[in-house]
Amino acid sequence: MEKAGRDQKERQVTRRFDVVVLGAGAAGMMCAFRAGQRGRSVLVVDHAKAPGEKIRISGGGRCNFTNLHAGPRNYLSANPHFAKSALARYTPRDFLDLVERHKIAWHEKTLGQLFCDDSAKDIVRMLLAEMRAADVVLELQVQPTAVEKTLDGFRILTSGGPVDAGSLVVATGGKSIPKMGATGFAYEIARQFGLKIVETRPGLVPLTLDPHMLEKLSPLSGVAVQAEVRHGKTSFREALLFTHRGLSGPSILQISSFWREGDDVKLAIEPDLDMAQQLKAARKANGRQAAQTALSENLPKRLAQFFVESQGIAGNLADLSDKAIEKLAASIRDWTIRPAGSEGYRTAEVTIGGVDTSDLDSRMMQAKAVPGLYFIGECVDVTGWLGGYNFQWAWASGHVCGEAL
Repeated sequence: MEKAGRDQKERQVTRRFDVVVLGAGAAGMMCAFRAGQRGRSVLVVDHAKAPGEKIRISGGGRCNFTNLHAGPRNYLSANPHFAKSALARYTPRDFLDLVERHKIAWHEKTLGQLFCDDSAKDIVRMLLAEMRAADVVLELQVQPTAVEKTLDGFRILTSGGPVDAGSLVVATGGKSIPKMGATGFAYEIARQFGLKIVETRPGLVPLTLDPHMLEKLSPLSGVAVQAEVRHGKTSFREALLFTHRGLSGPSILQISSFWREGDDVKLAIEPDLDMAQQLKAARKANGRQAAQTALSENLPKRLAQFFVESQGIAGNLADLSDKAIEKLAASIRDWTIRPAGSEGYRTAEVTIGGVDTSDLDSRMMQAKAVPGLYFIGECVDVTGWLGGYNFQWAWASGHVCGEAL
């Protein structure tokens, strides 16, 4: 009798929704309001105090919310074809239409990157408004602790009590930026239901150097320059920043997603300039000037000094042979560095790897072997380049999932 009483009490306090979404980030909120628009009763739970925290801090506080050029080639995955369906069915233009309907002012930066004119909070407010209009229930500071399969769906145990749902959407993200509450909870749920996990690692993250190299490059800390950074056949031309820990800047963050420990990266500083030609022209115009002075016309002074000293060059340009000038120029356009590691999940913008796409239906993000269970956003093994691509994956995967619920 006592057990029956407890069971009856539990049934009374267990709420039921058509859909429960774990995670009030970009993908989770997009999925939730789309499902709500389709008449589903939806609950979103998140352990954070506020929704969309990664959105809020992104893009220097202005949110690089998509990229006009987003396509499958801009994503890393064990299956490079997986993202095609979602990206084709919900495009950057679709999200931009939503932004414009909410009268959010925006602008385009380099390489197709779109930002809010004012604040990233505008995107969060937009998503919350869409959720309210779709009668989505949002509960914050609620910690999901476990998931159980039931005869007609799932039971989600949370710090706010148990909740039953016909469908469960996992949108809790990856491991990046743990100080914001990132965990591997999505991977635990995936493993619980027999889904495979592609090995995870930090992505879009600064690279560190060993103490010897750090000491050698310490005079360059704070110097920024345009560069082409290469790893194997992959290269990116964007800004490079020398730091007190190693290398950063957009070009390094991009290449970090491809780099593996023990590999070299190659740097071409100011790759659009023919440094040998520039130096020979300077020698002809004024051979009495120092090589460092001439080089400083195209490079930051500290970097010019570093290259001149590393080649053991002294004296005036007039004293340098063509061979010496070409050797100096070659050191600038083909500089090999072996990073010691990365700054890890602490500063990584994304997590590479995640729920294996071979276990998911690309049209709806549902687990093939577990009807009603969905994984979207960063927890899936689809990782975008820097520049709004990861947000576009969040919107696209969330939207197609919401359409399927």
